[in-house]
Amino acid sequence: MWLRIDTIEQALRDEGVKVWAQGYVVAYALAAENLRLGQVVVADMVNPLPLTRAAWAAVAARAGVRAVEFEFVCSDAAEHRRRMEARVADIPGHRVPTWADVLAHEYEPWDRPVRRIDTAGRAVENVVAEVLAVLP
Repeated sequence: MWLRIDTIEQALRDEGVKVWAQGYVVAYALAAENLRLGQVVVADMVNPLPLTRAAWAAVAARAGVRAVEFEFVCSDAAEHRRRMEARVADIPGHRVPTWADVLAHEYEPWDRPVRRIDTAGRAVENVVAEVLAVLP
């Protein structure tokens, strides 16, 4: 199951909810339920803080499954900016972040080991292959 935070948060905004943590809380609940049903869950979002990282780890622990965490980065700032500025909203009503939004976004380094994947100069297929190589 693919849980995309942008989709969840936009659905909440469409209903007039001023979104802060609500999207993540909904995603945690959906993930937990699907993990209990035996589904593999891919949680797709910016995960910039120890608080949210711990929450995802707790979801997996409560479901009795292993969490596999990835941090995707683009070490080439020019390429990263070009990607952000070329991004097109694919969810009705969704506003994609600007480069200024990316630079202003709160981020704290991981306090535990994480599978860090640098996407700079790489084809999507190669990144996907690297991810699949570490999954069961």
